[in-house]
Amino acid sequence: METLTGGYGLIEAPLWMEGRGLLFSDVLNGGVFCLDGAGNVSTLFEHRRGIGGMAQHVAGGLVVSGRNISFKPFDGGPTRLILDRNPEAGNVGYNDLTTDAAGRIYAGSLGNSPVFESAGEPRSGALWLIDLDGSAREVGHDIWLTNGLGFSPDGRTLYHSDSQVQTVWHYAVASDGSLGPKQVFVQVDNGVPDGLVVAEDGSVWVALARGGHGVAVYSSAGRQRDFIEIPEPMCTSLCFGGRDLKDLYIVSGSDGSDSDAAGAVHRVRTDVAGLPVAPAAVVLT
Repeated sequence: METLTGGYGLIEAPLWMEGRGLLFSDVLNGGVFCLDGAGNVSTLFEHRRGIGGMAQHVAGGLVVSGRNISFKPFDGGPTRLILDRNPEAGNVGYNDLTTDAAGRIYAGSLGNSPVFESAGEPRSGALWLIDLDGSAREVGHDIWLTNGLGFSPDGRTLYHSDSQVQTVWHYAVASDGSLGPKQVFVQVDNGVPDGLVVAEDGSVWVALARGGHGVAVYSSAGRQRDFIEIPEPMCTSLCFGGRDLKDLYIVSGSDGSDSDAAGAVHRVRTDVAGLPVAPAAVVLT
């Protein structure tokens, strides 16, 4: 395992982009950064805090979460709102997100968030689907701390981490993008499930935060088959990258470490390739 960079508060939303490198956010301190193949880190976007999920968009930029779901173009143009929050209805913002093969966006909303407001009493969030025409609807409910999202190789199953209840759920996916009832995929005893990715063999790779110290690898049947340890207790997310998608990038936060700037990016080679994630293709108005 290599440690590629460090010194961040809470790294999230790792995203591999061919030709650019690894993109990631710092939830607490703000910003989106790019780690290139030579090991250099540059700032793509400044200031925005709370980005827990990112995806490429076919228009040439990023879809990012936070107080809302927005599109930020690489050319420096204005940010465009895709889906706003609604605090009066118990939606204070969004965390992780992903896309399906058609380019629709799935994003989990937060009932409360220490990044956007005082934590207060726990409130559940929802799972939202943003369709290609820009319309949005709830497709999942009663998610207490929404985190990682990822599709099975055939696109018929969506995996979803709920950190508060230490559970990774799975849903059956219909052709119109709607979801069946959530069912337990795995329950985690050591740490809490955070970001997740799916490999081409159907295995599900889950970052274990809050003392989890690494990544648990589960078969498609929900049996743990491997564990990858990292130095930091707060393992937050991960993604596959490299030309063959066999470089696993694992990111972390500072919680549980001796420093408030212990967040780091690690890389390890794997025997199985990750699944490519399609760019978002929702209309931008």
